[in-house]
Amino acid sequence: MAERMQGGRLAARAIAAHGVDTIFTLSGGHVMPIYEGCRLEGVRVVDVRHEQAAAHAAEAWGRMRRACGVAVATAGPGVTGTVTAVANSFVAQTPLVVIGGARPLAQAEQRALQELGQLSLLRPITKWAALCTDAERIPEFVATAFRNALAQPRGPVYLELPMDVLFAEAPAGDVAPSRSSARAFGDPREVMKAAELLGGAERPAVVAGSGIWWDGAWRQLAAFAENGRLPVFLSGSARGALPPDHELFFQHSRGAALGAADVVCVIGAPLDFRLGFGRFTPDAKLVHVHADPAELGRNRAPDAGIVGDCAAVLGILADGVKRGGAGDREAWLARLREAETAWWDEHRGEIESDAAPVHHYRLGAELDRVLDPGTVVIGDGGDVVAAVSRVLRVHRPGHWLDPGPFGCLGIGPPYALGVKTASPTKQVVVVAGDGALGLNGFELDTLARFDLPVVVVVGNDGAWGEIRIPQVGIYGAEAEVATRLAPTPYHRLADVFGGHAEHVERPAELAPALERALAADQLAIVNVMLDPDAMSGHPYRGM
Repeated sequence: MAERMQGGRLAARAIAAHGVDTIFTLSGGHVMPIYEGCRLEGVRVVDVRHEQAAAHAAEAWGRMRRACGVAVATAGPGVTGTVTAVANSFVAQTPLVVIGGARPLAQAEQRALQELGQLSLLRPITKWAALCTDAERIPEFVATAFRNALAQPRGPVYLELPMDVLFAEAPAGDVAPSRSSARAFGDPREVMKAAELLGGAERPAVVAGSGIWWDGAWRQLAAFAENGRLPVFLSGSARGALPPDHELFFQHSRGAALGAADVVCVIGAPLDFRLGFGRFTPDAKLVHVHADPAELGRNRAPDAGIVGDCAAVLGILADGVKRGGAGDREAWLARLREAETAWWDEHRGEIESDAAPVHHYRLGAELDRVLDPGTVVIGDGGDVVAAVSRVLRVHRPGHWLDPGPFGCLGIGPPYALGVKTASPTKQVVVVAGDGALGLNGFELDTLARFDLPVVVVVGNDGAWGEIRIPQVGIYGAEAEVATRLAPTPYHRLADVFGGHAEHVERPAELAPALERALAADQLAIVNVMLDPDAMSGHPYRGM
């Protein structure tokens, strides 16, 4: 006769069967049996200070493992607390399982404690949302949740487990994942068309996004670029897919490339605002590779549209674009290298500036000099993150994390929690704006409580700088409304939570402070005073 277990333990067993060794949560009575189940099944429980942070951390755990993380939220305000993080995952198309508690089924429609129509709230921002009413079926529902989250296009799912279902006992049967790892290779006709377009291009440009990381396609991308002599621009988690010194990696000439290319190939990224909604030159041909068929044709119809896995498709295209003589592309590559050099020459004074307060670009340059190539960097903010990302080199795929197209601030400390839990030996650095830090800054307490050494670099310009600068530019200095913050000494939070503190006012202090913070082997906060007007004249990315 099969052993009987509480529903909470059945849930924990099913979670563990999918390779998840950690869940993220904020304590709640409705989901208490899951905590006990995790204790018995050897699944680590990391408790945070806000449910939004739990879901962000679970998403980041999944990003690092190229898998699916799990957040557990109690009923009512616990579940609603995850909504922003779930929406961020939905827009970014990253996998996430959120398990929500609920009032007992027997108390439905009786105004029970924290009763709310949670499924209706989550359905618009998840791929799948369901209620399990039978403890015996919990493993089946958990497997379905993972299958939906990891199926292409990836995304968040929500599983509701009412309190009485979690406390009920049921037979403990065999538990195993129920999903396929099969890859989609794309329509052969479209793949051939793409190879012909790229092979015949005089001025090709390749833009590769986070799908490269999720599909494990960085080696195929390198072969594709090298065989075809194709210039590559990287974004999101794909940053680092080609090393910074690779001759075909380009960064600062993307505008010039997309403005003059005769064939643009976009792989694992949507044609959203980050790519000008696909409004390249009218005569340019578009090759678009994406796992979500709904993205092919959004904003611009592709001349070759391939629904498929990035690694599988690039593996074929790498052979299809081989060139006998690539001399005709060298002039194009040289033109792009000149544009790269021109960008560095234009901004060299800012990058090397000794002015105080510190220029955003100088902060990025010092981080680039000090950080180990294996460091995972998390960008959480506006101007400071935009500036640092332009200067800081990323050496490995999956080692740059930002919220993605939803632009969700407050991901820094929670993402660090997820990354450090998933990869304990990794050096993790958060670059946060002082505004962004306020959203989930209390997760510094969580990092300290769980003894997770993370360095948080706060770019402190005493403002919501990315909004304040265009606000003043459009309306004048007298219209500076709701965009100023105090120059708060955020490094003193290290005294509150327990950790290492550094305060930087001049560029010469940056490298020594960063080195001490990294060597501290504990939570470290580096408060860097930035010039609030340094980014004036730089493009505003929100319009």
